[in-house]
Amino acid sequence: MGRFDGKTALVTGASRGIGLAIAQRLVDDGARVVITARGQEALDAAVAQLGGPANAIGIAGKADSADHRAEVFARIAADGGGLDFLVNNAGINPAYGKALDVSDDAVRKIFEVNVLGSLAWSRDAVAAGLSTAIVNISSIAGVTAAPGIALYGVSKAALINLTAQLAYELAPGIRVNAVAPAVIKTDFAKALYEGREEQVAATYPLRRLGVSTDVAGPVTFLLSDDAAWVTGQTLLIDGGGSLAPVL
Repeated sequence: MGRFDGKTALVTGASRGIGLAIAQRLVDDGARVVITARGQEALDAAVAQLGGPANAIGIAGKADSADHRAEVFARIAADGGGLDFLVNNAGINPAYGKALDVSDDAVRKIFEVNVLGSLAWSRDAVAAGLSTAIVNISSIAGVTAAPGIALYGVSKAALINLTAQLAYELAPGIRVNAVAPAVIKTDFAKALYEGREEQVAATYPLRRLGVSTDVAGPVTFLLSDDAAWVTGQTLLIDGGGSLAPVL
């Protein structure tokens, strides 16, 4: 018996990396998952890794597309199983540089996916009968200065505040929390550590970079009944990097 037996979860941006690790943990604990990403081929490979159609279905599309969201929720409704959990994991960072140097078009795109996209997925999930919990994947960049990924950090700060707003509005029926990982060893974050992993890891008290499963565990905790009295919170997953010793 798994703690998510009979439950259905939707995880966006889940063909690889953190999203796929979350989907795998949910499946391991008994859930059936619906996963999304831009490429169908990568989704098909992820579904196979998750154990095939009995455990997972993959639907390709852009995270900020209303048509894609409509297709996903129509498929969930057609399957007749309802929806218990939503994990807003899809995110982008198409621009590196100082905040004042990022183009307006890039800023709009970052916010369309990372903030407005998460809001839209949440709104549509609630309209589709979401019953239990939402977890938003923010970032440590959302709680401090983030050199080189400034506007990504601003969008993730907005997502943290959106988490609090939705938690207040959707209580008591639906809990909403977030996690804020530091550098996780994924293709998405490779520019932040490639070629200098030991140097970056040395800045964390736990002396290593995170891996996707380090995020999947806390996310599934926040979805589970073990977190039944937790809402509106953002959990830092940072290897102790946010600790500031008093000397």
